[in-house]
Amino acid sequence: MVWTHLVPDLLGVFFFAVSGSLLAVRRRFDVVGSLLLGTCVGLGGGILRDVILDVGVPRAFGSPIYLVPPVVAAIVVYFFAHVVQRYHDVLLTFDAAGMALFSVTGTLVSLAAGMNPAGSTILGVATAVGGGVIRDVVANDVPQIFRSRGLYAIPALLGASVTSLASWGDWFSLAVGFAIAAVVFALRMVSLRYRWEAPPAGGRRTRPYTPA
Repeated sequence: MVWTHLVPDLLGVFFFAVSGSLLAVRRRFDVVGSLLLGTCVGLGGGILRDVILDVGVPRAFGSPIYLVPPVVAAIVVYFFAHVVQRYHDVLLTFDAAGMALFSVTGTLVSLAAGMNPAGSTILGVATAVGGGVIRDVVANDVPQIFRSRGLYAIPALLGASVTSLASWGDWFSLAVGFAIAAVVFALRMVSLRYRWEAPPAGGRRTRPYTPA
């Protein structure tokens, strides 16, 4: 069970950390700021989940191996940012990969901690989107989850729900986990490409709010 979620969990931390370090480059942070922002996004969602689960010391602090991906991400971005920045939406691509993997691993960790399937699904979504929100708020940017372009929480909810269902049906495996994450990633990227949007809170006929 450990290796079922540890490998994709570390990959998710790395992908999210890269997105944080890339945002640090755009905000003209120094290398320390890049490392800190990458660490915030890579570990933030998991820490939030573990605090809610009340499992003691969050695994990000209890297992030093979780500190390796943010360091590697900061180093990679430091040397190759000028190359990857040429590609459009590269930050969103890494963000989508991290979100997809965390929607799976966050759910698995919650189930392993004894949470019921519904609660595990909610915590899987929180793990998937929490780090990105922290990253964007710290960098004074609009969180991806609140932007109109593309679907964000919906793909995460899909991944967490299917993961919970697969675990409940006892047919989850590492390959199934990666397949679920791949579908979530694809849905996120396609929604960005075609600018899909979730229905507005007040309906399509609601007039934009104008402050008095």
